[in-house]
Amino acid sequence: MVGTIDEKMGVLQSKFTKVRIVRDVSSCTSLSNSKFKIMDLRAGIDERLTEIDETSSAVLKYRTPHFRAYAEVEVPPLSQHEVWQIGWIQACDHMDFVNTYGDEGSTSWEFPELTSGKQKMISDSDGKHYPWYGPKTEVKTIHGPTSEFETAQLSMSDNFFPQVTWSIPISLSRTARLTNVKRNQSFYVWLVAKNLIANKIYILKTIRWEMSLEIVVDPTKSLGERAKLIGPFKQKQPVILNKQVKIPVCALHAPNANSGQTLIWRNADEENITVVPPKKRVIQCPSDCLICC
Repeated sequence: MVGTIDEKMGVLQSKFTKVRIVRDVSSCTSLSNSKFKIMDLRAGIDERLTEIDETSSAVLKYRTPHFRAYAEVEVPPLSQHEVWQIGWIQACDHMDFVNTYGDEGSTSWEFPELTSGKQKMISDSDGKHYPWYGPKTEVKTIHGPTSEFETAQLSMSDNFFPQVTWSIPISLSRTARLTNVKRNQSFYVWLVAKNLIANKIYILKTIRWEMSLEIVVDPTKSLGERAKLIGPFKQKQPVILNKQVKIPVCALHAPNANSGQTLIWRNADEENITVVPPKKRVIQCPSDCLICC
């Protein structure tokens, strides 16, 4: 096997950036008389702190460590009419993302489909290449006929890099009022094989991961001295599950997380005001949606 774990997962090897790897090598998975063998499967979160950026007078920025996953899947010889895709699908099933502005109120980024209970998860696709997390290193398409075994090498990474306004977003005042940022978000990632002819998705492996953080802010201090990370200083590492988790059908379609989220302001009187509406609303999945096995 060529290359180290860190090289394959695109992680810089240095004393500042380390990644802890959860590794799983699975036996063959039978799919319609074919066998897709997982030769290598790794997942980890960089062992570094969330970085805080106070260079902007308008917003607080932060950048979390990266979640990374890497897989090698052996694909057997295919017949003339077979077309398969091997790749990553990711969906979010939980998000608490609250920004507090002292006693005046707070903002919360939410997924209406999740908070209402209408959906268990929401797609975290790039929004253009459903159901895949991305179109490059995240998925590989293999067309038959092929006469030899092929190895699909797949990788993906994810992290948070948002902007939070120092001032109350519904106020005309630009005075800093932000006092706390708290976020906890969890995901499922599936390594899957998709039969394009039969329009079916087969789950090869399921990964569970989450990211959390809390930042306290003193808005009375000068820019560059306001924010402080209070935890966690070490993220929970991903878990490669022994049992597969079925993919909810609507986690394969629009809206995705970026277009489906909304920002809500809640004041001290618990009055809710929509600051940023979702870009796309839920579309009921048709009866011929992809079947997950």
